[in-house]
Amino acid sequence: MSARSAGGPRSARTVELVLLVFSLAISMAAYAAVGLALDGALPAGMLGYGGGLALLFGAAHFALRRLAPHADPVLLPAVTLINGLGLAVIHRLDLAYADRAERLGREIPSAAAPAQLTWTAIGVILFFVVLVLVRDHRILQRFTYTAMLAGLVLLLLPLMPIIGTTINGARIWIRLFGFSFQPGEIAKILLLVFFAGYLVAKRDVLALAGRRVVGIDLPRARDLGPVVVAWIASLGVLVFERDLGTSLLFFGVFVALLYVATERLSWLLIGLALFLSGSFLAWTLFGHVRERVDIWLNAFAPRNVSGDSYQLVQGLFGMGTGGLLGSGLGQGRPDIVPYAQTDFIVAAIGEELGLTGLMAVLVVYAIVVQRGLRSAIAVRDSFGKLLAAGLAFSVGLQVFVVVGGVTRLIPLTGLTMPFLSYGGSSLVANWALVALLLRISDAARRPAPVPAVSLQDAKTQVIRL
Repeated sequence: MSARSAGGPRSARTVELVLLVFSLAISMAAYAAVGLALDGALPAGMLGYGGGLALLFGAAHFALRRLAPHADPVLLPAVTLINGLGLAVIHRLDLAYADRAERLGREIPSAAAPAQLTWTAIGVILFFVVLVLVRDHRILQRFTYTAMLAGLVLLLLPLMPIIGTTINGARIWIRLFGFSFQPGEIAKILLLVFFAGYLVAKRDVLALAGRRVVGIDLPRARDLGPVVVAWIASLGVLVFERDLGTSLLFFGVFVALLYVATERLSWLLIGLALFLSGSFLAWTLFGHVRERVDIWLNAFAPRNVSGDSYQLVQGLFGMGTGGLLGSGLGQGRPDIVPYAQTDFIVAAIGEELGLTGLMAVLVVYAIVVQRGLRSAIAVRDSFGKLLAAGLAFSVGLQVFVVVGGVTRLIPLTGLTMPFLSYGGSSLVANWALVALLLRISDAARRPAPVPAVSLQDAKTQVIRL
């Protein structure tokens, strides 16, 4: 037995536990800093809050080591750190909103941090359920087309006349029994399962070269169907649900997986061409797309600065005020930015933790994506490679789109930062996503079984010697 197979799980357990303690310490330090800055004392109930987080994430750690002992030891602490920091920033914004309402004589809004903590607990429970139910990720390949059907149904649910709800111009929510939920977050994972299963089955056909143009082998015209269908579906999400972020995310991930499956640069070029043409078509035909582009290009124009682009401009001013090191947690004014807890939590972090703190958060996201792609490279089966690559790339693309919108690199899309922003739908779905990544990493890091040697083979080897 190799040293890796003998000590691998124990070593991974130790590394993960140390990193998890470090992540919890940073999260609690951020929570304490908020109380010290605003009240000059540690927040009330801090020990109970810290104990609850330790119990919650500790349970996730022990469940992971029991159900997937060879899983990557860095992924869980990384997402714990992001989740914990998000809770501290949301709590800080809750206090700012309450103070502002009190000064203006208005009703104090309900706090978002307790709800986010509840959703975190639900997400960790779902994390455990996924690990229990999906003992081998290859089982998911059997449900390729079932996942496609379920994903499409979830995407269409917000368009239903009774349960569908429009919030901030986007019809991506459903409301049942007094609760709002965004089914597209679960649809994202289901469609990734479909993309991986479909591309494994059709990879050889899609990799066939047709005509060669400027040194690039283009696919055959008859094989363009999948990418065209994905393009039309993403445009449908943009047109009917007014959800630019989800549209971009789905199409971008599909094209990326198509390239990973076929290793043909032509698919990336075709995807880019379709994306640019679709963007121009949407800008030409739909007013809400033109409005987003106008806000992006003319954010400081007098016609926009006090209206449509107010949120973007205030976010930019806040990050500019933060500078390199930030004003300190609890010492800025991130509450001036509308929807700072959701769409613009990056601006809140940039103001109070500065460029240094924001870059540190982005490095943690980069670690999550890198460990996911590492699992995709190491796992032995093609379906696992594509699924892990899709899961990791979806997180990376979502982070890029959100940060790019807040910093005015690209137009705003309305997506939220995974694990960081307030929102139960995104948080719960991303905990399930991480559970699948860890299941695949467990298979990738598990030592290959040593073939059994029969007694007769052993005797033959001895005779030869």
